[in-house]
Amino acid sequence: NEDRSNAILICHALSGNAQVAGMMESGKPGWWDFHVGPGKTIDTNHFFVICSNVIGGCNGSTGPGSIDPQTGQPYGMSFPPVTIRDMAAAQVKLLDHLGVDKLFAVTGGSMGGMQALVWATEYTERVRCCIPIASCMAHSAMQIAFNEVGRQAITSDPNWRGGAYYGKARPEHGLAVARMVGHVTYLSEFSMHQKFGRKLQKAASNEDMFPQYSVESYLQHQGESFVRRFDPNAYLYITKALDNFDLLEGRAPEELLRDLKARFLVISFESDWLYPPSQSREMVRALNRSNAVVTYTNLETPYGHDSFLIQNPDFTRVLQNFLNTEYDSVSRQALV
Repeated sequence: NEDRSNAILICHALSGNAQVAGMMESGKPGWWDFHVGPGKTIDTNHFFVICSNVIGGCNGSTGPGSIDPQTGQPYGMSFPPVTIRDMAAAQVKLLDHLGVDKLFAVTGGSMGGMQALVWATEYTERVRCCIPIASCMAHSAMQIAFNEVGRQAITSDPNWRGGAYYGKARPEHGLAVARMVGHVTYLSEFSMHQKFGRKLQKAASNEDMFPQYSVESYLQHQGESFVRRFDPNAYLYITKALDNFDLLEGRAPEELLRDLKARFLVISFESDWLYPPSQSREMVRALNRSNAVVTYTNLETPYGHDSFLIQNPDFTRVLQNFLNTEYDSVSRQALV
């Protein structure tokens, strides 16, 4: 709008990208297309939406697969480590370039929620609303462990070659296994039972001694499709950024969060065992101790961590109501 007060920054998760809405080159809709657009949850009749690829990734912003100008070759493992704070700092540069001084809201799920928290705590004057979804202030040992299994799958692939595989055969098998492990954590027992149960994809035959279950076929497909669009080294860098993130960094919440200006909506999902509600409640307690304005909702949806990435009426209602209420409040203040 004229005073540039209606911008919403959407931060993507590990495997996401800048294509948050609209049709991608593949012909598939953006990863949040059913939430972003005219008349949708994040209504672009009211809001100006920004989404960028994270630094360290492989979808546009500089990452390990980018060309090092000093060598003319891909960086590979010579690329410096990146942090969640680096990702937010790059987004700040983007908003400066666009002339957006203050965001109406910053939001994202999982890794996107971590970026949103950095925005609210380190750029306090530039955020009105912060909406971390299915996220946390720091990874637990279990979350680090799952990421390490994925990293080991990649680095144990003979084609990894210490990260110097560009122009050669890529460690596709390792990356596919990493994606398969990760994808299991995104689902819930209910959603896996509902989707697959013990259904067979194909029975045992002369060619295949063992039958193949539908869930096995599904995970193999997820691994194969991920390999076509993601760089293995970027997976290593981004998962390490996730594991190394610690919002408080040993400080008391009252120390770090005392100057917050943002109004918070924290959302978790009861069936999410990768980023469980206990981590969101810990976040809410820290915010409350710092006298932040916080609304917290734990939704009973049964679809696990992926609950924010699917069409989910309960989630839609909570997010839309919060945004519309805050937007109406800003509009009323402008008329005073």
